Amino acid sequence: MSADPRDELVFLPLGGSNEIGMNLNAYGFGPADDRKWVVVDVGVTFGDSTTPGVDVIVPDPTYLEGEDILGIVLTHAHEDHIGALGWLWPRLKAPLYATPFTAFLIREKLRDAGLLDEVELNVVPLGGTIQLGDFEVTMVTITHSIPEPNGLAIKTPLGTVLHTGDWKIDEDPVIGERTDVETIRRLGDEGVLAMVCDSTNVFVDGSAGSEAEVKVALTTLIGSLTGKVAVGCFASNVARLDSVIRAAEACGRRVSLVGRSMHRITAAARSVGLLQDVQPFIDMSEAGYFPDEAILYLCTGSQGEPRAALSRIANGDHPHISLGKGDACIFSSRQIPGNELAIGRMQDKLAERGVRLYTERDHPGIHVSGHPCRDELREMYQWARPRIAVPTHGQRRHLIEHCNLARDMQVPEAVALRNGDLLRLAPGLAEIIDEVPSGRLFVDGGILTPEGSEALKERRHAAVAGVIAVAVAIDGKGRLAGDLEIRSLGLPGDDELEEALDELAGLAAEALARLKPAERQDDLTVEQAVARAVKRAARQIWDRKPAVETLIVRI
Repeated sequence: MSADPRDELVFLPLGGSNEIGMNLNAYGFGPADDRKWVVVDVGVTFGDSTTPGVDVIVPDPTYLEGEDILGIVLTHAHEDHIGALGWLWPRLKAPLYATPFTAFLIREKLRDAGLLDEVELNVVPLGGTIQLGDFEVTMVTITHSIPEPNGLAIKTPLGTVLHTGDWKIDEDPVIGERTDVETIRRLGDEGVLAMVCDSTNVFVDGSAGSEAEVKVALTTLIGSLTGKVAVGCFASNVARLDSVIRAAEACGRRVSLVGRSMHRITAAARSVGLLQDVQPFIDMSEAGYFPDEAILYLCTGSQGEPRAALSRIANGDHPHISLGKGDACIFSSRQIPGNELAIGRMQDKLAERGVRLYTERDHPGIHVSGHPCRDELREMYQWARPRIAVPTHGQRRHLIEHCNLARDMQVPEAVALRNGDLLRLAPGLAEIIDEVPSGRLFVDGGILTPEGSEALKERRHAAVAGVIAVAVAIDGKGRLAGDLEIRSLGLPGDDELEEALDELAGLAAEALARLKPAERQDDLTVEQAVARAVKRAARQIWDRKPAVETLIVRI
């Protein structure tokens, strides 16, 4: 491959920088006015208390729409790497490339989105190479918490980029192969221009630990328990599912899968030859016929998701499963920041039912991270020896600390990017050359909505301050035709509330009476007068400004 003097190699994160999750990255090659692009990962993140009514958030791909995208390469099958495909593929419209396990789950997403017959999905063998224009992309086997995780060796005429994806070092992985250290070292010997690398655990000393150790710890713990046992973990962590299943079988327990994601992921795992040598799973509708000491429920919902299996069990409204005194629930997962309250509420409900709880806080061996800690990052830099470090998959403080670590490892250049920063990797020194439109889109009622949409602003306002609705009847001469009707949502008080609403109705009527008859013929003038009067009084009564909606009836 040869380079034109005008060629540039650029890297653009539209998701994954300044946040843990929602990955969408793009590599561009060629002259600035005629770049060809390869997109790496198209993932989601999830809503929280600040996004009422929004469960899924995706990166904004506006900058890439209409660009010449040669392909979309998926590193692995976690939701923060493939979960946005159903929403964003129609805006990117490029062939997809993934290894078999990831492709299995992508097909389901495309089928759910009604896109399966439209999308070109190419299955790449492990270690396989894809030629996309001037990009030669080779899948590099790494270790993570899901089958077939891949780093990408992206070769171009201006140099090679190692895009690590999510990874860790595990000398004894429960599923899959060890990290392909020899290939990474060979790339380092040949020369790695830049490494775009996972930053999740950059503040954690040491190493993440081995999944094999988790299997031993779970076997010991489950073997000490009587009664029914439930284990909550991420369904996508197939290595953990394998550990739990084998620990259960070693302790004489059969496994019942609880939650749709558990069935979907285990089907995908079996499609690539995993989980073939375990006993058949027990349908949860039949698990109740087994003695309590002979069953283990493997459940979704370890993050306190309200509609997931563990929350329904904690609430006592699961149709097939109940836990109580003498039973146990093991949380074999970490708490995702932001989920602490939801997890705590669910665990309180389980404890109230008499269920014994076991978490990584009191039993550290029952969970290990799937991301590299500082010692593992140091090893990766020793193997790859890049000229440029480009941290990703982390909040701002993670990226900055990762840059500090890379410099300590004698990496000549390190750049902490924000989403939308267009980084020129070559030729010359690494430099941010542009800031392009970026942001987040909310999946709100099945519709992609910009982050700053009025609908979400209004919903947040209503969630915090409440809502007051006022109905006003006005006759043809601009006179009030009867009393105002006023109702509220989300405002405090019982008997006091009725008095307060009566007071607000009176003040709104007085405000309207001060308007001239001609002014009352204008709906906007009426709405503004009512809103000002009601908000002013509400601030004095409740120390808040509720959203005010005025319904005007013309008689």
